[in-house]
Amino acid sequence: MSQGTQRMPDVLLFAAAFLLVGIGLIMVYSASSVMALAETGDSLHYLKRQLVGVVVGVIAMIVVMRVDYRLYQKVAILGVAVAYVLLVVVLLQGTKIAGSRRWINLGIINLQPSELAKLALVNFTAAFAASRPQDMRRFWKGLMWPLAVTGGFFVLIMLEPDFGTAVSMAGTSVVLLFACGVQASHIVGIGALALPLLGVIIWLEPYRLERILSFMDPWADPMNTGWNIIQSLLAIGSGGLFGLGLGSSRQKFFYLPEQHTDFIFAILSEELGLLGGLITLLLFFLLAWRGYRTALKAPDLFGCFLAVGITTMITLQAVLNMGVVSGILPVTGLTLPFISFGSSSLVVTLIGIGILLNISKHETV
Repeated sequence: MSQGTQRMPDVLLFAAAFLLVGIGLIMVYSASSVMALAETGDSLHYLKRQLVGVVVGVIAMIVVMRVDYRLYQKVAILGVAVAYVLLVVVLLQGTKIAGSRRWINLGIINLQPSELAKLALVNFTAAFAASRPQDMRRFWKGLMWPLAVTGGFFVLIMLEPDFGTAVSMAGTSVVLLFACGVQASHIVGIGALALPLLGVIIWLEPYRLERILSFMDPWADPMNTGWNIIQSLLAIGSGGLFGLGLGSSRQKFFYLPEQHTDFIFAILSEELGLLGGLITLLLFFLLAWRGYRTALKAPDLFGCFLAVGITTMITLQAVLNMGVVSGILPVTGLTLPFISFGSSSLVVTLIGIGILLNISKHETV
């Protein structure tokens, strides 16, 4: 690939991200207002915290958009080291919420190291593959190193535990490795070895097995393991074509758990209907299209691989979340990028968008 000259960043990519953030702010307030009022006496509680994430995230996005993306190739190993340290720190001293240690309290926001780890993994894999593309078709000289980093992250994140993020990260890694030229036979072989391990992980924690069983038949235990998905489907179904109207959700009145995080897309579909859900889906499709287009037009291999990784990191999580909410996939505990409440996730996602925008400034014709 030849070196491209700097140009305007991708306007459509920016617009898709900007609109998704706007939808997110509206839906975080709408989905959380009842719960926030009951818990804190302030219906704006979660919206205020999300606004902090938006401000920090937009500032970070602007900064990284102005930094030449090729700099990140030089600090790839450092990024992985920092992510490993933070993942260990969160296990030792992290804030425990609902039985999981996933966050480090920084005052204005709660830092979720697993979000940083996803970005660090993508950057490392892209940097490694770009520096020795001919080795990526070999196991010991190429594939083993990004695979080892992925495995280390996977174990630490599972110890929190955070099954959804670990699976999402592994999926992103597989797509990126394939784009980096890894042989399909190697990926299939690794998958064949990983499936029994995944089965053991699910079997060791009864709640994970219950999620699989409830996914297959939620009505077998509608008041317990099947409750979440049933309430989610009720929300989506009651929205119809045009929705009940913004702010008019019935499921957010303590029927649907995690209505402002994991299941916010159900509230969105209930209030804005099939039309609102399709618009959101189309915005993610637009983001994916522009992200992968940026990868194809990147002036070098590192930019190409980095754009593929970031785009996959965002869109794969969106697909998994919407799949869970609509009953297509088992419940995994993943948030919807840009839209779900969560400052740490939002900041990292916007940093990823900033990097994509910087790569798009250097794209070839």
